[in-house]
Amino acid sequence: MFTGIVEILGTVSALEELDQTASGGGGTSLTISDAQNILGDANLGDSISINGACLTITEFEKSSFKVGVAPETLRRTNLGSLKKGSMVNLERAVSSSTRMGGHFVQGHVDTVASVVSVTPDGNALTFRFKPRDPSVLRYIVEKGFITLDGASLTVTQIQDGPDGWWEVMLIAYTQERVVTAAKKPGEEVNVEVDMVGKYVEKSVAAYFEDKAGTGDFAILDKMVSRIVDEKLKNSTK
Repeated sequence: MFTGIVEILGTVSALEELDQTASGGGGTSLTISDAQNILGDANLGDSISINGACLTITEFEKSSFKVGVAPETLRRTNLGSLKKGSMVNLERAVSSSTRMGGHFVQGHVDTVASVVSVTPDGNALTFRFKPRDPSVLRYIVEKGFITLDGASLTVTQIQDGPDGWWEVMLIAYTQERVVTAAKKPGEEVNVEVDMVGKYVEKSVAAYFEDKAGTGDFAILDKMVSRIVDEKLKNSTK
């Protein structure tokens, strides 16, 4: 579990597709350097977030560490596109003394999104993103949390639909401390939506499955009708 508050930026020193060492396990491995500030209390097997993906430390030294990257992780995230010298967001897993400054982040990336545009607003930057999997848009709400490359950010605007998108704003302080600030249109970020929305959706779906045929669907029908009416009313203003 993580908070989405990036601790430091690390540097990719190696990405090996077939690492036959004991710490590589015969699969893909990723080695990160310039990480001495978060390795003082590290242990083998610890979880660490790299660009929002929860991975396991398999080897570490004073300033660098290695993790294994599973095929599913490579398919679901942007980690496979990293190159030697790429910067990455790093955060250790929470401890009993961690302040929850962001929100509850699992480190389980849902999809990637492409940067559509970057618009200056004073000393801030507004980023617009379009997800590879548009189904995640139903879990994203204005002023809600979203995790981008492991950083907890606030959604400032959202547009639903097949060509939907959302926006976040990076203040000057954040721009200096996350990799997202340097990304250009067309580049990708890892996306994890707020898990609360998923649990609510599953609970509501299970409730109405249990109530099928009891007439309780009328309640849901009224709720949906009211939402549609409000949307139509606002669209005509």
